[in-house]
Amino acid sequence: MPLKLPSCCLYKGGFMISSVSNGRIKQVVQWQSKAKERKKSGIFIAEGIRMYQEAPLQWILETYVSTQELERLRKSEDERARAAWQKLVQTGYEEVSGEVFAKISDTSTPQGILCVMKRPEYVLENMLKKENPLLLILEDLQDPGNLGTILRTGEGAGVDGVIMSRETVDIYNPKTIRATMGSIYRVPHIYTEDLGGVLDALRERQICVYAAHLAGKTYYSDMDFRTGTAFLIGNEGNGLKQETAERAACYLKIPMEGQVESLNAAISAGLLVYEAHRQRHI
Repeated sequence: MPLKLPSCCLYKGGFMISSVSNGRIKQVVQWQSKAKERKKSGIFIAEGIRMYQEAPLQWILETYVSTQELERLRKSEDERARAAWQKLVQTGYEEVSGEVFAKISDTSTPQGILCVMKRPEYVLENMLKKENPLLLILEDLQDPGNLGTILRTGEGAGVDGVIMSRETVDIYNPKTIRATMGSIYRVPHIYTEDLGGVLDALRERQICVYAAHLAGKTYYSDMDFRTGTAFLIGNEGNGLKQETAERAACYLKIPMEGQVESLNAAISAGLLVYEAHRQRHI
């Protein structure tokens, strides 16, 4: 059965968008810069050849490709480039001039391909279906790169989901999307208005909540993370709020030498989830 595509995706050939005043181009520029616009439209934007290649077909709403990139993909003998070209033919695309692509791109060195993607929908209940789930819970993180790196690291360590407080930076920020390196497509993630309520619900499910905390006295490597586990990671500058930290079953200590008081949030998250992974795969 032929793949049914939104009409906005279909490329009919012989037409190239060459004006930055084009209505659709203006819309993409808004989506790139305004989180509220992205949320209202239920979309996010993924840029670059790798992000396009890994994008689930059913999520792709529109694809914009620069003339130069189209020519490269058409002529390339590289296996990955040929696969990307075949995917473009299958999904449809809009050809745009180099000037237009530079306008819609969020990077200083555009790769020439950009997708408008439908946002996935996840629910907490599905994250908890797996036996002994491994979760990351993020409170008020503000750095897009940190959030993207945490998602990518979480996928590598096998986390079952990432839960974020409402004040955490937009996971669909273009910088976050780039930092995930494709993990945005595969790691379930949700925002919650009631982080405390979520923590209470995890406790009721016998999922142990641990907090990476300066007051921790137990080294994280001395704990058992083979049962249901959730790691709390706080804001880069202020750490966890007191009322959030108090809901943790245990404060974890990460050893540090010299005069270092704390680690980057993404580094802390990585250490914890990979220790859990190590224990679960001995």
